[in-house]
Amino acid sequence: MAAALRAALCVAGAALSVYALHVEHEVAKDPSYRAACDLGPSVSCTRVFSSRWGRGLGLVEPVLGGASALNVPNGAIGLIFYLLQGLLGVRRGRVASVALVASSVASALASLWLAGVLLFGLRDLCLVCLGTYGVNLALLGLNLRRWRGEKGKRE
Repeated sequence: MAAALRAALCVAGAALSVYALHVEHEVAKDPSYRAACDLGPSVSCTRVFSSRWGRGLGLVEPVLGGASALNVPNGAIGLIFYLLQGLLGVRRGRVASVALVASSVASALASLWLAGVLLFGLRDLCLVCLGTYGVNLALLGLNLRRWRGEKGKRE
């Protein structure tokens, strides 16, 4: 059951990440492009993905510059995260469990950060973003449950 849930969450998260990358790519080609998730002036994932917060979590550019190789789209970071979750999820043992929890905590912190940016900075509602936050939260819960189970086996 947990393996199927993890797979479904990773596929959903990867799909949302690919869509975010698609939107960013289309906007770069055509600035008038509007994505399916743009429902109004304050409900626009296109606006969010096109902002400085759509790359490097909005943290890389002020420190290393917009041209930095580390200033990648958030969708690319998400793809790597969901791939890592999927690959580590099929591995057993303490190291895999700790890596899953650690990466999930990092994604939860990033989600909280970006949710704050949406709410207080951009004053926008991004449906794709909210979907990824939900997937990240569900993976965190799944990973904590697994880690507790692994921990219980050792005691």
